[in-house]
Amino acid sequence: MQHVEFFHKDHFENRYRRRKAKGSLSQFIDFFWETDFDELFVQYPNGFSDALFPNVGYTYLINLGTPCIMQLEDDKYDIKNDGFLPRHKAMICHHSAGNKLFGIKFNVSPVIFQKRVNFSEYREYIFPLAYLIDRAVVDKVRKAGSFEERVKILSDYYEAIIAENEGSLKPVAVVTEILQDCATKNSFDVSIEELSKRYGISTRTLQRYFEASTGITSKQALQILRIRKAVEKLTRQPKDFHYSQFGYYDYSHFLKHLKQFLNHQTVTVLQPHLKLLKSK
Repeated sequence: MQHVEFFHKDHFENRYRRRKAKGSLSQFIDFFWETDFDELFVQYPNGFSDALFPNVGYTYLINLGTPCIMQLEDDKYDIKNDGFLPRHKAMICHHSAGNKLFGIKFNVSPVIFQKRVNFSEYREYIFPLAYLIDRAVVDKVRKAGSFEERVKILSDYYEAIIAENEGSLKPVAVVTEILQDCATKNSFDVSIEELSKRYGISTRTLQRYFEASTGITSKQALQILRIRKAVEKLTRQPKDFHYSQFGYYDYSHFLKHLKQFLNHQTVTVLQPHLKLLKSK
């Protein structure tokens, strides 16, 4: 069995605990999440997979159970302990009985204030977490008795980092403000020249902000947001969807963009859905 993000809404809405980040954290963290698969493992004793679209930012994975397999396009990784996962790739996670994952979905990680990390170097692989987070904090998260307790431990940890570095927030503020503004206005084709002029910085500086904070260029980030918003609209409100709402020239332009953001395994799984899309 394979669940596909957006197309299998009940699974992703009901089998993942989620908490939106609040206050100062919301600029950096989208949400905290944790799997809730016990009943599914009874229903699917041989396991199942979750296929996800590319996204902006990164996910920190903390394994709370048995090892699972994470597939980024054609590369597979055993997640035994912790992992730092770039989210701009199509992803399939293969789950089996005993698996339990906790994660933090970052737009931009506050760790950039503590360590000299250029996230553009973290594009292709799942990296160990030891370099990027205090191990004592990870141990506390593993020993915590509930999802809520884990969220509080990490919220306190990252809020302290942000407070200590309040005067160094400009690059992050610029990047997150651009992403939020473009997503709100469905304005995804704005040029780097126009954006840099808006903030009174050079195009090279703005591109450096994006690559250091998110690992990808401004254009890549905005196009990922664009396809995600379009697909979410299509699957949640199909009668109200129109490709022009997201700046596509026609429906084939939208469909071509959708396929570009899926690896070939995910496209195979989505074939019944893609046929429905073509008939619109």
